[in-house]
Amino acid sequence: MQGSFRVGNLFGIPFYVHFSWFIVLGLFTLTYSSDLAKFSELSGLMPLGLGFIVALLLFASVLAHELGHSFVALRQGIDVKSITLFLFGGVASLDRESKTPGEAFWVAIAGPLVSFLLCAVFTGLNFATNTSPVAAAITGLLAAINLALALFNLIPGLPLDGGNILKALVWKITGNPYKGVEFAGKAGQIFGWLAIISGLFTGRFWTVLIGIFLLQNAGNASQSAKVQNKLAAITAEEAMTPNSPIVSADISLREFANEYIIGKREWQKFLVVDELGRLTGEIQISAMRSIPTNEWPQVLVRELMQPVNFSMAIKPEQSLLDVVMLFEQNQITELPVISDKGVVMGLIEKAGIIGFLQQKAVTS
Repeated sequence: MQGSFRVGNLFGIPFYVHFSWFIVLGLFTLTYSSDLAKFSELSGLMPLGLGFIVALLLFASVLAHELGHSFVALRQGIDVKSITLFLFGGVASLDRESKTPGEAFWVAIAGPLVSFLLCAVFTGLNFATNTSPVAAAITGLLAAINLALALFNLIPGLPLDGGNILKALVWKITGNPYKGVEFAGKAGQIFGWLAIISGLFTGRFWTVLIGIFLLQNAGNASQSAKVQNKLAAITAEEAMTPNSPIVSADISLREFANEYIIGKREWQKFLVVDELGRLTGEIQISAMRSIPTNEWPQVLVRELMQPVNFSMAIKPEQSLLDVVMLFEQNQITELPVISDKGVVMGLIEKAGIIGFLQQKAVTS
């Protein structure tokens, strides 16, 4: 998240704070210290100091909520990239989604369960400290805050935990995780609009801000799910670059130039395959300059072939979504499509995917 800085690690998870957190910390400190100043036994700077501690305990509760999500995700083998505290609470950034709707449900519900548990703990402390009005007020407030945090996050719309629970349920029913995200995203947009309208009518600025936050993030999630659903329905074989740059190792440079270069698309390199169509290397067009043109008929492509630098490949039946994820995760721009028998079927390029999708949208 932009505007955040790292403050350390929590159980091996990078912990960040967004600059907006300090604004809320200050507002909560002033609000709570104002309430605590009503107690006659507190004087001087004591209300302000206790208000600051209460505000920190509030954010500690938010942090515990996010750690609940994180610990369940870690048990599922999902890497937690970071936890960030910001204006509207906190967010745990996960490396990937859960593999099943059941696992997604438990990751989503873990945060609210932690908040309910903290509510119970502070409620118990409230009864234990009822002889001290100040302590009882603080523990009662923290119990109420954790209850509100749990209930608010259970609203069934993304990006809230309730939205992720709804996503898991729709995923379970439809068998399609992207349908779950799309449905829960639309629900989040509805709650966002309701919050904005309610805030405008009641004059509650924070409610309007929360509504805008829900609306924007739910919309992004829904739109992303639509794209992912489309990509998941297309195979890598369908999206291969037409007339991919593949050449046999056993033809001469003259044949190579006549059939693949002159008057053709200006490829800078070609994949080289053997007589069975298996990938053996690649040839750069620039390498042909080292051979006099009168010798091209006698020199074979394999003689100028270089070791292939592809560290991975994609199967023809894999989805275009798999391809895009590999591009992003490994910072690469092209992948060979290779069958189970090792035959090179074509090349798929990052730059060509957009054009392919546009063409498919026109023809469909």
